[in-house]
Amino acid sequence: MHLMKVDPRALKENSDRSRQTKSSPQADALLLATIKAVGLVQPPVIAPETDGGNGYNIDSGHRRVKQAIAAGLEEIDVLVVDAANDNGAMRSIVENIAREPLNPVDQWRAIERLVALGWTEEAIGIALALPVRQIRKLRLLANVLPAMLDHMAKGDMPGEQQLRAIAAANLDEQREVWKAQKPKKGDPQVSWWSVANALSKKRMYARDASFGDDLAQAYGIAWVEDLFAPADEDSRYTTNVEAFLGAQQEWMTIHLPKRGVITDVSNFGQVVLPPKAERVYGKPGKSDRTAMYLDREGKVQT
Repeated sequence: MHLMKVDPRALKENSDRSRQTKSSPQADALLLATIKAVGLVQPPVIAPETDGGNGYNIDSGHRRVKQAIAAGLEEIDVLVVDAANDNGAMRSIVENIAREPLNPVDQWRAIERLVALGWTEEAIGIALALPVRQIRKLRLLANVLPAMLDHMAKGDMPGEQQLRAIAAANLDEQREVWKAQKPKKGDPQVSWWSVANALSKKRMYARDASFGDDLAQAYGIAWVEDLFAPADEDSRYTTNVEAFLGAQQEWMTIHLPKRGVITDVSNFGQVVLPPKAERVYGKPGKSDRTAMYLDREGKVQT
């Protein structure tokens, strides 16, 4: 087997190739965009003709050759193998069945290249036959420390919940934790649970907020979407606990009923009532007063 350069237009199709099903237009468009961006990552495999001709048949990589021609490439790298007595049928099926899928880190890097070329997440999802939600999950890897990414690319990936905790932390925090948790020579496995646990922060969810966008903006709260949560729930959150509680407190002040009071909660989660006050259950009377407070999860309670 040796590597050489050829004009892709001079190569002949192998009629005995294994992959006979036509690829989708979206998949072909994706391959074309990738070739235009980074060239042919994996050279097609060709073999000398077995019928007496002096040309070459494509053993594997018919789509790559076709899209290289569409991209206007006049020359491509190819791997030349000896002619097989089965016309390359066994090599073709092995090459297509045994081809290893890209690991998540490489998938993410490929997705980012396409985004840079102007592809939308929706278009990439269609081309790769992946849900848009999965595309967005992979794009969370953009927030991961490069040293961690390099390790993940070797196949040691954290679980979804762990990845979410890691991606939510800033790079300085990740760097400090990775220094202590990175794999040792004798133990190449990473305890992703320990990494995620060290980086986890208290989350305050938008669904628990009584305040609206105006107070969120005033307190500098930027909601982050939890891409690992169920699709049918509002999963936006902030780790800026102080700002969240401040906005809740101001909302209570604005919406406090006449003669109402804002009170606190004890360390045990019990409402601290004003002196001589008693808690009344049932329908409030005319002389009763309303107390508002924040429970231990930061929700406004009455």
